[in-house]
Amino acid sequence: MQESGTTDLHLNGFPSLLQTLITHRAGLIKAAARITGCYSRAEDVVQDAYLRVSGMQVDTLPFNARLNYMFRIVRNLAIDHYRKQSMEQKYFVSDDNDLNAAPQLANPESINVDRQTLGSVNDALLQLPERTRYAFIMYRVHGKQQKDIAAELGVSPTLVNFMIRDALVHCKNSLGAQLH
Repeated sequence: MQESGTTDLHLNGFPSLLQTLITHRAGLIKAAARITGCYSRAEDVVQDAYLRVSGMQVDTLPFNARLNYMFRIVRNLAIDHYRKQSMEQKYFVSDDNDLNAAPQLANPESINVDRQTLGSVNDALLQLPERTRYAFIMYRVHGKQQKDIAAELGVSPTLVNFMIRDALVHCKNSLGAQLH
């Protein structure tokens, strides 16, 4: 037990910040969930906070500041998670796009439509810069990883992702314009 007036750095075998996190875990998760919008992501945030706190060598915060410090850590990590998630949703190409849909039936009419569509996609791809076209084909047709394409082209994986996204948008726009 801790005597009043002393500052014990360890409580029940845990450093005091770690004990604060464990004791107030539910409240920290709720605070993170308000920012991330997802309970499971909030749990990940609190887990990250746990890892951060468990790596600290010295815990010199006064007793009454520990909880505020833990909420600040969780808040900052939750904001980082939210920003990362938002950026990924905005810029990264999903593998579940319409171009991966399997054909329903292979009748002569659908085969003809598919051939026309592929021809239109090919025409749209030919309008793109060679490097963008190459990145798109390597990723979508050959299944090559974006990091490998980036290394091959001598660019960043982020740029490869943008090229793939731009090519996909261009193909969709070209197909949409032909339908109207």
